[in-house]
Amino acid sequence: MVRYATDLAGIEARHLHGFFEGWSSPPDPDRHLAALRAAYRVVVALDGDRVVGFVNAVGDGVLSAFIPLLEVLPGCRGRGIGSQLVRRMLAELEDIRAVDLCCDAELEGYYRRFGMEPVVGMAIRRTPRSS
Repeated sequence: MVRYATDLAGIEARHLHGFFEGWSSPPDPDRHLAALRAAYRVVVALDGDRVVGFVNAVGDGVLSAFIPLLEVLPGCRGRGIGSQLVRRMLAELEDIRAVDLCCDAELEGYYRRFGMEPVVGMAIRRTPRSS
């Protein structure tokens, strides 16, 4: 049974394997955990002590927040975990005026279900250099 938490108590890097599918240079579990700890808000989906999904938000805590990551482990998709993570995160951010995220065009319909609308945006994406 999946449960959801808004804190990272008891979560260690060893609980964060299998994420970032398709990334050319995925962060290792230690960096992943550091990113979650540094977030303004986080919601994790847990199956036992294993993290099976997460969403995080960064922002000023007053006017704006950005949701950079929503991930569900490949073997756990199709069970509504991602939708539950988004709903819970939006509830965490209900007092924030501007909540933004970037997604591929094919995911616009998914995020529209939560009341989000497309906007024009700009970005820089830096990929780690090979050593």
